[in-house]
Amino acid sequence: MASTLRIASRRSQLAMVQTHWVRDELARAHADLGITIEAMATQGDKILDVALAKIGDKGLFTKELEAQMLVNRADIAVHSLKDLPTNLPEGLMLGCITEREDPADALVVHQKHSDKTLATLPAGSVVGTSSLRRLAQLRHHFPHLQFKDVRGNVITRLQKLDDGEYDCLILAAAGLGRLGLGDRIHELIDPAISLHAVGQGALGIECRDGDTAVLEQIQVLEHTPTARRCLAERAFLRELEGGCQVPIGVNTRFADSGELILTGMVASLDGGRLLRDAVQGPQEDPEALGIDLAQRLRGQGAGEILEEIFASVRSQA
Repeated sequence: MASTLRIASRRSQLAMVQTHWVRDELARAHADLGITIEAMATQGDKILDVALAKIGDKGLFTKELEAQMLVNRADIAVHSLKDLPTNLPEGLMLGCITEREDPADALVVHQKHSDKTLATLPAGSVVGTSSLRRLAQLRHHFPHLQFKDVRGNVITRLQKLDDGEYDCLILAAAGLGRLGLGDRIHELIDPAISLHAVGQGALGIECRDGDTAVLEQIQVLEHTPTARRCLAERAFLRELEGGCQVPIGVNTRFADSGELILTGMVASLDGGRLLRDAVQGPQEDPEALGIDLAQRLRGQGAGEILEEIFASVRSQA
């Protein structure tokens, strides 16, 4: 087994917190393993003046890290799993999935709205989000609110909120928690309102396909219940041919029987059409559940909604 392990990571504050956690857990499990971190900026980190959906989402936050592994300058890459495309480059694989933090979306408000909830924000309140998934669902439920794109890392976004550019932000609860900013969470948004992103709250560790030594080293971080939930979600997204920047949301949970329940959603950008359904089945075959649910929603018109979105994005590129 290799005595050193090289980790590729984005250099954002949240990415480094997550990567350092992975490093520390691996060091605890493998006392003789030397671990180094190579941090870099990805395309998604560099382009901050354009909405994510207009840039294109094929590896927006992952390509540069993957290149390091493909040329043997890194052994693994640590990703927020929600940023990792469901189809990986040839020669790479998803080696393990870590235990999931709370995958919910969170409302963070400007102090002038400290007595409000998402449901009681005044008409015209400006909501900051860079996610088409959040945008579509919130437009569907709260058409009286205004929505404005927000880019930058979590700290930058919070500063823009505090400076009054927005009345509130929608962020991932897991990211706020990992940054020690859990006290900024004003409200966890009910899944009945906003289904979360595929893989949200979990970390995915990518490595070279067939690198058995590295796979053995990182398996100590695999959390089987989380992996099964996320594999069902990723199969659902893959079957719909959706990317990270489309209005597709999910929720997974285990029934009392031990079976896995997968709920999925596809919406139009204006929130006018929102399709939602759920499936339940054996947790040992999570990808079959994801495929089943995707086919159900396709039968209800999800394909037409997504094609309209892709055409709209292409026309604005």
